[in-house]
Amino acid sequence: MLNQKNLLLIALGATLGGLIVVGGNAFAEREAAETTAIPFEGLKTFSEVYGRIRQDYVEPVPDAKLLEDAIRGMLSGLDPHSSYLDAEQYNELKVGTTGQFGGLGIEVGLENGFIKVISPIDDTPAQKAGIKAGDLIIRLDDKPVKGMSLNDAVKMMRGEPGSVISLTVVREGVEQPLKIKIVRDIIKVKSVKSRMLEDGYGYLRITSFQSRTGESMVEAINELRKNGELKGLVLDLRNNPGGVLNAAVSVSDAFLDNGLIVYTDGRIEDSKMKFNATPGDILKEAPMVVLINAGSASASEIVAGALQDHKRAIIMGEKTFGKGSVQTILPTSNGGAVKLTTARYYTPSGRSIQAEGIIPDVPISKVKLEAVSQSEFGPIKESDLTNHLSNEKSPKKGEQKADEKSEEALAVQDYPLNEALNLLKGINIMKQSKKKEE
Repeated sequence: MLNQKNLLLIALGATLGGLIVVGGNAFAEREAAETTAIPFEGLKTFSEVYGRIRQDYVEPVPDAKLLEDAIRGMLSGLDPHSSYLDAEQYNELKVGTTGQFGGLGIEVGLENGFIKVISPIDDTPAQKAGIKAGDLIIRLDDKPVKGMSLNDAVKMMRGEPGSVISLTVVREGVEQPLKIKIVRDIIKVKSVKSRMLEDGYGYLRITSFQSRTGESMVEAINELRKNGELKGLVLDLRNNPGGVLNAAVSVSDAFLDNGLIVYTDGRIEDSKMKFNATPGDILKEAPMVVLINAGSASASEIVAGALQDHKRAIIMGEKTFGKGSVQTILPTSNGGAVKLTTARYYTPSGRSIQAEGIIPDVPISKVKLEAVSQSEFGPIKESDLTNHLSNEKSPKKGEQKADEKSEEALAVQDYPLNEALNLLKGINIMKQSKKKEE
């Protein structure tokens, strides 16, 4: 379990949606046998290059900048999620876990030198402007991002509320780059949303995992129960980039009676952690469907993987992002921090999510549904004939009953959600049939 002496905070990164552990002296406890000799030849080469830059570079460069850039380069060469954070960036990271920060509302990572959108956050300027998961940002205003560090790109995207930034993005399936203007705002993320889909069937969306998400989810389910008994629940984790690990554990625990939820494993002892469920299923074993897509990362994958392995829920949608590595935040003496990948996390059955993601039980590809005239496709009916005799009790042409409109809107606007609801209904029908047979 968690070592309180060395680990101060567990979070799934505010910028990358990655699992983060903030610690102090974890590396100091590594046994002497694990240490290696100081690479004097390499340090000698570094010293030579450092001296040449100080002496021969076309302009003088402060020593502090040269050393900081060397640290950044050393960490960035490890993997996309290891990095150096100066004091300002470290503070921004800590602020990001509280659910309120300034900017556009995009979770991003690096891919081939460009900034890749992991997912836009619900109800933020980025989502409202049309930014989508998988978009590659190639320019910020008129500045190319190729070769720019992720930290510098994030810093550019943040700014005063009300100020405008132009993003040039490349989107799969679109021939020309898109130029999207976004007005910056204070991002206040409400992590849990809920509503009734139909009598007995609830909908719960978690947009990110914050410190109080577990408690907020329980409150939301209790509110849904005021409408009557819950016969099924859709848990929507699409485009959820992550958040606080403890919240992911709390959400999973709410639906599990016992067993392992998630564990992490790495080279140092403090990277080996296990989280187990406590007795009690808040839904009392009512069926669940969890919706995921390519924008579901880290904490979302922990929840989906735990519920899938315990066969507590049916996972539906697209393969997830595949962010399954643990970053340890090690504060430095200058007020900054080193973010270093120290472990991988695993589902209860031992699956590593890193670069693999969670594969849904029921795959649903990206589709676009549109209403199609019966006269164009399918058999011709009486109502399709010119000057047919109308039914005086039927809606007039161009009209629809309210329930028909809502059902059609659901199918066209959110096909996966509609399929999840149908699946829950089917499960309950099967349960009732079995009871009758018994």
